[in-house]
Amino acid sequence: MIQRFSSRKQRLSECFLNERLKGAISYDRIAGYFSSSILEIAGEAIENIAGEVRMICNSELSREDVVTATAAQNALRREWCSSTPEELPPSSSPRLKKLYHLLRSGKLKVKVVPNDVFGLIHGKAGVITLADGSKTSFIGSVNETYSAWKLNYEMLWEDDSEEAVNWVQEEFDYFWNHPSAVPLSDFIIEDIHRIAGREVIYKVDDWKEEAEPAAAVIEAPVYRKEYGLWEHQKYFVNLAFEAHKKSHGARYVLADQVGLGKTVQLALSAQLMALYGDKPVLIIAPKTLLWQWQDEINTLLDMPSAVWTGKEWVDENGVRYPAIGSVGIKKCPRRVGIISQGLITSNSDSVQHLLSLEYECVVVDEAHRARRKNLGEGKENEKPQPNNLLDFLLKISKNTKSMLLATATPVQLYPIEAWDLLNVLSQRSDHVLGNSESKWRKEPGKALDLIMGKVALSNLDLENWYWINNPFPPASEDEINFGILRRNLGMTDEQFVIDAGAYYQMRPSEQRRIGRIIDNGFMQNHNPFIRHIVRRTRDFLETTINPETGEPYLKKVEVELFGEKDEEAISLPPYLQEAYGYAKDFSSLLSKRVKGGGFITTLLLRRVGSTMIAGENTAIKMLNWGLTTTDDDQEDDYNDEGIDEKSIKNLTDEERSCLERFLQTIRLNKDKDPKYNLVYDLLINQGWMDKGCIIFSQYYDSALWVAENLSKDLKNVSIGIYAGGDKSGIIIDGVYYKKTKEEIKAMVKRRELKILLGTDAASEGLNLQTLGTLINLDLPWNPTRLEQRKGRIQRIGQVNDKVFIYNMRYKGSVEDKVHEILSKRLENIHSMFGQIPDVLEDVWIEVALNDMEKAQRIIDEVPKYHPFELRYERGVGKVDWESCIKVLDKTEKRKYLMKKWNE
Repeated sequence: MIQRFSSRKQRLSECFLNERLKGAISYDRIAGYFSSSILEIAGEAIENIAGEVRMICNSELSREDVVTATAAQNALRREWCSSTPEELPPSSSPRLKKLYHLLRSGKLKVKVVPNDVFGLIHGKAGVITLADGSKTSFIGSVNETYSAWKLNYEMLWEDDSEEAVNWVQEEFDYFWNHPSAVPLSDFIIEDIHRIAGREVIYKVDDWKEEAEPAAAVIEAPVYRKEYGLWEHQKYFVNLAFEAHKKSHGARYVLADQVGLGKTVQLALSAQLMALYGDKPVLIIAPKTLLWQWQDEINTLLDMPSAVWTGKEWVDENGVRYPAIGSVGIKKCPRRVGIISQGLITSNSDSVQHLLSLEYECVVVDEAHRARRKNLGEGKENEKPQPNNLLDFLLKISKNTKSMLLATATPVQLYPIEAWDLLNVLSQRSDHVLGNSESKWRKEPGKALDLIMGKVALSNLDLENWYWINNPFPPASEDEINFGILRRNLGMTDEQFVIDAGAYYQMRPSEQRRIGRIIDNGFMQNHNPFIRHIVRRTRDFLETTINPETGEPYLKKVEVELFGEKDEEAISLPPYLQEAYGYAKDFSSLLSKRVKGGGFITTLLLRRVGSTMIAGENTAIKMLNWGLTTTDDDQEDDYNDEGIDEKSIKNLTDEERSCLERFLQTIRLNKDKDPKYNLVYDLLINQGWMDKGCIIFSQYYDSALWVAENLSKDLKNVSIGIYAGGDKSGIIIDGVYYKKTKEEIKAMVKRRELKILLGTDAASEGLNLQTLGTLINLDLPWNPTRLEQRKGRIQRIGQVNDKVFIYNMRYKGSVEDKVHEILSKRLENIHSMFGQIPDVLEDVWIEVALNDMEKAQRIIDEVPKYHPFELRYERGVGKVDWESCIKVLDKTEKRKYLMKKWNE
């Protein structure tokens, strides 16, 4: 029988829905969008249904989102969080608890279908199996929400005929069983549970009483707009923050491999410390990363900050705070201030002002740049001769409660470099290397040899005791040995040095215990290096099973690398070979006249190896000797090398002749760039555009030129450009449209951009999980950048199990020669460090200047194995923040972090 219902005449919830669901056996529903309010009307009736309730819902998912289960779950998470369910009023709590119970018990099952597979499912229908086993069906405009059943004007048509029931059931079954239909994610279900019990902490002082990290971060953008945090990230933040709450503070080197999210770990640790205390937080980063630090911590952690430009502070909104002189650096308008390492390396007047302040925490990115000048075998016990950065860090360490140093390569060439970093950390607290009498301080060379097994301790018990008592290990490392000894010696948890004479007051059994501790691997398993250097590798996280989930801690994303074989190097055509020869001659001539200018003397070779247009632009600038490079995206600055620009402006006749011949050759043939032809082939003929592709270059003019040519050759295709400053945009059919970086990011995320050209401004802080391929148009001479580029697509949320990367280089070029001499060691070096040490940048310069012998010496100095690899993988476990119901009010949190340094 057919019945027709109109909300104009009766309440649909009362006259139809709840009436039919009373005592029902099952309910299948095509319901529209999933909402937390789906039980607002029929909650009790659905609870009492004997069987299952199955719902098919619309979703903003795309086809690509459902390629893998992981991608689908992440996309669902983003969509759910975008509706801000955490802002629901407390009165929603009972309904949410009921919804969670139904979903978790399996009585209510929900699947979602992507809109771009079926279009928006406007049809709303259902089949109800009644208590007596009979069935009825209905269709209409009503979705499963309070407003639909009680407020809106809706129409509904019920038909219990077998024909109608079968028709609606067939429609439901089609969607329910479709390969594109995916179950509601576990994150959404658990988030419903969390929000149901949510309690808001409205004052930072109230949060400090328990100071739980989860309360301050669980509703930050990194959780609500991104993918949350990995277990290894939460572990480090917990480790650092718990240490900060103690009197000695947190003192760690974070040495995770590139791509494992060091920035977020450091920033979140610093944010918690800033909330817990009342002193300034200082972040020291390379010049090129300052704005990305500010953008990332604001975007991911809702953390305001200010960047010092050398003349003024600039906050997260771009508001400028002009200062009078270098003393203005002491008046940061935010709790967190970010400064450039260049201020310190150039020995700026600001340095002394910074050293006059006390800090809650100091964070140093790329800390391996703080080095001693007297490096070399056999020099470990010499007094360090620090460079400006290392000298500054040794001083400021005394002025901060906590200090976090970040580097993927704590050892560049010599193990003593890791000791230097620990020595920085130890300046204010004796829990790192002990006090001034410690053997770990006074005999670093022997300490390193003992750790690496090059020498062994003698059987003299007293000497063994000297390596244990100062610093004395915490009880948490070994309760049976260190815990018992600490109690017997009367040591508190925050005491780390015991007088050497205490050995003579020990019972003989305790003295024997010291010997057993040494014999059982004390030097390898309980030394200060593994205690204060935290390192996790991608391989470990991808292959180690988390016992809580039965899955690896990190989804494995394999990389298939192209361009490494000899036959994959691009042949230099005759015209480019001729131009390349002129560039080599020019570099050689200039290097004889400009001493120590590795960057500037090889600049032309670097840029013509990228694209012919970059080579042409550089030659023109050099002939005019204006600024040699105005590329904001290029980190290298020849003035950092102490070169007097005046000394290189006056080109010799021979140098000028080389440049003119180079320029003439390029101009006759610049439309025949071999690298562009290969890029086009990979994108179109090899299908890389379909997977989505990021094309990297060190130089903006190279990126722009390739983008413009692709736009001409690919009709109606948007080509994106992501670069420093305000140079980001899209090109369609040759027409350029300016876009912000945020707009570019959003277009990539929505898959509106399948081809993106990026300078190295895009190699940090840009998440490109929707792109499956990467082309390096040129190979950066700073090796770290190659890893940073790869980390844009080899990261959490990547929809592909395997990503493709093509490294382009010309046969016979500097890149090719460096590749040849490094190829035997490269895999070993990379597996040991997780990236290539920055010192190998010098190899490129020596090869460019034809000093192959010196290049080989640099390579040979890199260690053959990692000296501290035994315990770097520790510390990955389950840290449950996701179920946290207490939440620090975000407005109060941000207000607290916006306080000035002098407040």
